[in-house]
Amino acid sequence: MCCNHCCSQESSCITSVPVFKGMKEADRQQLQKVTRSRSFVKGEFIFREGEHSETLFVVNEGLIKLTKMSPEGKEQIVRLLFPGDFFGLFSLLKNEKHYMNAEAVGSSTVICYIEKKDFLKTMENNAELSYQFLLAVNDRLFEADESVGLLSLLEVEQRLARALILFHDKMIAKNGTFSLPITKKDLASYIGTTPESVSRRLLSFMSQKLISMDGRRQIQILELHRLKQIAGIS
Repeated sequence: MCCNHCCSQESSCITSVPVFKGMKEADRQQLQKVTRSRSFVKGEFIFREGEHSETLFVVNEGLIKLTKMSPEGKEQIVRLLFPGDFFGLFSLLKNEKHYMNAEAVGSSTVICYIEKKDFLKTMENNAELSYQFLLAVNDRLFEADESVGLLSLLEVEQRLARALILFHDKMIAKNGTFSLPITKKDLASYIGTTPESVSRRLLSFMSQKLISMDGRRQIQILELHRLKQIAGIS
């Protein structure tokens, strides 16, 4: 990956990633110096399955989808990454090839990245940061386990409700309104169903006055509490 420029104070990923918050100012400035960024267009890959990199990646702007391809060529979205999320840990820490693809979804995606030697040096000098990082990795493992379980245990309606609530929260919806960040085809892949099933459930949510839609992508959640009840979120 080429190096474009140092992240500025205004657009720095360091301050947007929860695991880096609370760092000592000296450590933060040192990490800032070795942080680089690059812009990606929609459909461009940050890395592909089977490639190797010694880099910690952080989403600064836009949206990333992590995917696996079946032997038949069918894409399964494993995870969606929003600003502040980091990825690439498997290859970074185990010195092995990536086991998923990382692809830019939005028209303007900015990724910050930190090389392994710089990242580990910072970790070695900051015990608190190392501990926070372990907690963050533990949370990621919990989310992954929960996601696998939900795909098999929840009905499509429940999975769709959870996805809409996720977008609502991550995109900081104003008055409950947000633009669906992925296509219905990708949304179907994400929750493990078909685009036709997604469309039917969205119409059902509209008829129940849980949501309203303006066009194909603009969604307003009208009854967040009821949607959470359907999703099984307390």
